[in-house]
Amino acid sequence: MSQNQNQPMIRIEGLSKIYGTGAAQVAALKNVSLTVNRGDIHGIIGMSGAGKSTLIRCINRLDTPTEGRIFIDGQNVLDLSGKALRDMRKRVSMIFQQFGLLMQKTVEGNVRIPLEIAGVNRREADQRVRELLEIVGLEHKAKAYPAQLSGGQKQRVAIARALASNPEVLLCDEATSALDPMTTQSILALLQDINQRMGITIIVITHEMAVIRQICNRVTIIDGGVIVEEGSVDQVFTHTRSAAGRRLFGIIKDEPADDVITDALRIVFDGTTRNEPLISTFILKSGMAVNILSADMHRIGGKAFGQMLLELPHSYADREKLANGLREMGLTVEEVHNQ
Repeated sequence: MSQNQNQPMIRIEGLSKIYGTGAAQVAALKNVSLTVNRGDIHGIIGMSGAGKSTLIRCINRLDTPTEGRIFIDGQNVLDLSGKALRDMRKRVSMIFQQFGLLMQKTVEGNVRIPLEIAGVNRREADQRVRELLEIVGLEHKAKAYPAQLSGGQKQRVAIARALASNPEVLLCDEATSALDPMTTQSILALLQDINQRMGITIIVITHEMAVIRQICNRVTIIDGGVIVEEGSVDQVFTHTRSAAGRRLFGIIKDEPADDVITDALRIVFDGTTRNEPLISTFILKSGMAVNILSADMHRIGGKAFGQMLLELPHSYADREKLANGLREMGLTVEEVHNQ
């Protein structure tokens, strides 16, 4: 992270975006205020249609908000036009889900595009392209064409191209949604390395909590165009308060079926517990039968992250015994009710 962490890099105040007119009006964003600190990897998560992509498009002025203000490094980008706006977009690069590569250009040709637009001379551009391809691990693919690359390699090219202008901010709009889980892990690790090595502030737009948990240190949950929760990733995941957050984390369902058991005990694994079969150990020590309703676990850096839902016993005494026993083992435990 940047040594200037905790200083605002992006500050959004009262942002609203309305599409259409009259009865056909749709409010995609409603009075959104948000701060992204310099050097952070800040995740913005929400279901489809929540407004997260509209928000990121407003940040770099691909879309213009109906009202509100957006400051990047203290400068209101809504006041910019012409060359000043173009200069701002060099500082704020973006990568997309579908890569956006030119199929008739080689890998190095795609990465060179921003440098050519900026008028960088050939020798300097060649050197910069080599450096960027080394950063993303594709120096051996310089002469290849996009059709010869895997999805992960294409996204690495897109990332190299986005870094060509030496940006201070990198906006990632569902950048891993089209990739398989293994490739997603490698792309997220690359973004984390870029953040740590270059101090670039990164905003990650996603609908997948696993993405947030792997690389983000802050998260904002958006639902229906409104921010419903914000904080550190650990804080929001461990003690989520909003219905949207509980749906995203699989704690409650969007449309509960008749056969879904609503009372459950939620156990959160935040990477701090020992690498042991804790639930099995508890069952053996307590003699209690435990019914696991669901589990969403991921191992990141050798540590366990995720959650597990256990069916709550009917008796109050057994509930207390189960919850207290698990807490004594160092687990974060809470009752949840799907109502």
